[in-house]
Amino acid sequence: MGKEKLKKYIPYTFIFPALLLLLVFSLIPILVALVISFTGLDITGLGNWSTVKFTGLTNYIQLFNDPTFLQSIGNTIFYVVLGVPLVVFLSLTVAVMINLSQNKFFKTMRLLFYTPSITNTVAVAVVWSYIYNPSLGLLNEILGKIGIAPIGWLTDPNVAKISLIILAVWKAIGLNMLIFLAALQGIPRSLYEAAELDGANFWQQTLHITIPSMRFSIFFVTVTTIIGWFQFFDEPFVMTKGGPLNSTNSMALFVYQNGFQNSNFGYAAAGSFVMFAVIIIATLIQFKLQRKQRGEE
Repeated sequence: MGKEKLKKYIPYTFIFPALLLLLVFSLIPILVALVISFTGLDITGLGNWSTVKFTGLTNYIQLFNDPTFLQSIGNTIFYVVLGVPLVVFLSLTVAVMINLSQNKFFKTMRLLFYTPSITNTVAVAVVWSYIYNPSLGLLNEILGKIGIAPIGWLTDPNVAKISLIILAVWKAIGLNMLIFLAALQGIPRSLYEAAELDGANFWQQTLHITIPSMRFSIFFVTVTTIIGWFQFFDEPFVMTKGGPLNSTNSMALFVYQNGFQNSNFGYAAAGSFVMFAVIIIATLIQFKLQRKQRGEE
């Protein structure tokens, strides 16, 4: 083999370890899980694979006739529809405020907003569980001081989802704020100076300069946030266990409950692939909307 041909293969030697890890720890497990989703694998089947029976589409048919799973889909969609816009809007708002301010107060606020993002989710959820406590919690204590009756933040089916969203949004703002802040600082100052000379006010500059210049960062944050909210798990798992009355149960938590608590691995695998399909569809819709927007421009 000549030296020129050999040089063509040198780059592949560098990416081969990463590809091998991707194959062993991602692609193969995904394929195995897909096969398991068409079986009735449970805890007894782990010890004797000969007892595992192929069930075809039975798990998938059963899923869409399972009220708990359908409710978990509805809950997850609720989380996404309410949580994603809040995260994007509040993160962008905070980033703009910090970017415009030159005093030390808002620069300190950048650290304060980012800190929740790097704090362990379980630890944060435990602390917020005490804040939400119906009898001893800080929130109800404050409400009591102004004459408002205690609220069942985690015990009322009509309020529990909102309570989890408040926590998750608060925790997600910091990281997305930094992404937006980096994008804001990359916008040439000359654009704003030219707009000021033309008499554009702050809101006109935001609408016609800031937002268009940040469309890719907004798109990135929106897609990653949607994916994250469709996998919403930590907060309901730690704080509510999916209750009350499955009102906070998410698709990810449903998969965990059936796979690791009920040892119904085939059923859980089927649920995970339904969740995967939903995430793919939502992501493709976002990409299509982005391409359409770019085409219009």
